[in-house]
Amino acid sequence: MGLEAARARLIDCLSREINDKRVLSAMARVPRERFVPLDYYNAAYEDMPLSIGFGQTISQPLIVALMTQALELKGDEKVLELGTGSGYQTAILAGLAKWVVSIERVPQLAESARQVLDSLGYTNIEIHTAVEALGWPDGAPYDAIIVTAGAPRVPDALLEQLALGGRLVIPVGSRWEQDLLRVTRRKKGNVVESLGGCRFVPLIGKGAWDEG
Repeated sequence: MGLEAARARLIDCLSREINDKRVLSAMARVPRERFVPLDYYNAAYEDMPLSIGFGQTISQPLIVALMTQALELKGDEKVLELGTGSGYQTAILAGLAKWVVSIERVPQLAESARQVLDSLGYTNIEIHTAVEALGWPDGAPYDAIIVTAGAPRVPDALLEQLALGGRLVIPVGSRWEQDLLRVTRRKKGNVVESLGGCRFVPLIGKGAWDEG
């Protein structure tokens, strides 16, 4: 099966669980094979996570779709992404939002993602190498924040960077298993919803897990 056919098959499978057609359309436009190592080129459109080196992974497409759908993007938002990785999720966000600020703690991954995204013509993305503080306060407030690594709790630092009415989607739990949460910031108490179980690499930084 060719890559185009494999991509179409994947989107068809995702459509059985994802009802946001904008998300499905955005994912159909992104060439996932450009964001995976050459060893996994032929598996680019399998619904599974793949290693991208440095102990990091490109997430399973269904999880990418679920998390993106939960952000409820309309097209005029500024989005913060923690965990650029290979840049695949970043590309999908860029197709759905006005501006994307993406943070990656592995410099080599940040640079590789930047090169791929530039080569694909994206002009509404800025990528930064992570600092000690979580997120990117200089760009706050954000209409939506997505975290592609698991945290022990919902970090206050990220809630502070979220606009009122904004959505934070983040895996919360242990280093090995998490619950995917959507937190909507409200004046009179935030609304927290569970989207199901998941497994992500640990979120490293102040207010999350230690390096060790």
